[in-house]
Amino acid sequence: MAPSHALRCCKRALNWVPVLFINLVVGWSYYAYVVELCVYTIPNNAERISYLVIFHIFLAMFIWAYWKTIWSKPANPSKAFSLPRAEKELYEREERAEAQQEILKKVARNLPVYTRTTGGAIRYCDFCQVIKPDRCHHCSTCEMCVLKMDHHCPWVNNCVGFSNYKYFVLFLSYASLYCVVICATVIQYFIKFWTVST
Repeated sequence: MAPSHALRCCKRALNWVPVLFINLVVGWSYYAYVVELCVYTIPNNAERISYLVIFHIFLAMFIWAYWKTIWSKPANPSKAFSLPRAEKELYEREERAEAQQEILKKVARNLPVYTRTTGGAIRYCDFCQVIKPDRCHHCSTCEMCVLKMDHHCPWVNNCVGFSNYKYFVLFLSYASLYCVVICATVIQYFIKFWTVST
């Protein structure tokens, strides 16, 4: 029991390495832009202040969306999708797959479940012990079923699904805008640095 618990803890800690990497890159970009470019390189105060204001607006939007994506708990199926106690005991005792499917069909009659497997079977998660609603999948990293699961993103160490898809799209959009703003404002100084003869 202890080795598997220790292994699970190590795995959870390692899952945060990509998030730490992203934060280090953002921290480095902050130093490079604010200190090296705005403080030491740009001679004009008006230009410096306008660059800093624009940079901090886009940085704030990017960081907000990133942390909302990370800390939004994935939504999982409601208790209505769990088997009632009597049916659960019948399901666990039954060894035949056809009989198990009959139990699931009986419970799923009153649930909004339309998607089935290619063989027509009700989708059931043996780990979470729930009937899976449409577009619900089990994430082996998060160890839970996630509603409208898109994927598990290692860069946010979270599943992207029903509860945080909006924040994930905003994170990607703001990250792109953040990079565009940096490139657009740095390019003239980058060109000067490489073309001025020493």
